[in-house]
Amino acid sequence: MNRSVEHPSFTFRLERVRSLRESAEEQAREELARELSHRLRGEALLRQATHAVSAAREAGRDKVAGGARAADLMAAQVWMERAERRRLDAAADLHRLDGEVERSRAALAEAAREREVIERLKRKQQADHQAEALRLAQIQLDEIALTVHRRGTAA
Repeated sequence: MNRSVEHPSFTFRLERVRSLRESAEEQAREELARELSHRLRGEALLRQATHAVSAAREAGRDKVAGGARAADLMAAQVWMERAERRRLDAAADLHRLDGEVERSRAALAEAAREREVIERLKRKQQADHQAEALRLAQIQLDEIALTVHRRGTAA
């Protein structure tokens, strides 16, 4: 008498949701990487703009010290002002990029939390399924042992 019953394998009913959340987390990770890359370029542009301002100031000082003509001094002043505007624009862009990086980090953290919630649910349901399968297997073993015991006492 074979009473062995096959137990269905574990299937997580929310697998599509888990997969979507995993995909959303990966997209958020890629977005953060892009934003960090943009920020690095922004830092480089700010450094270049800062060096340009320093060079313009140095050139302006040299012109003043060298007794340059008024037109040359005015041109140097315009160059310094443009360089300073570019530096201020680069600093503002970097500040904006910092905000985008922070938004991307927050989006990644949220996506990771959402994925982790579904992963915990999957692990819990899988553990519950496994515990139930073990319980049913133990019942079958108990029945087999009882049958063997009855046959032994009947003989």
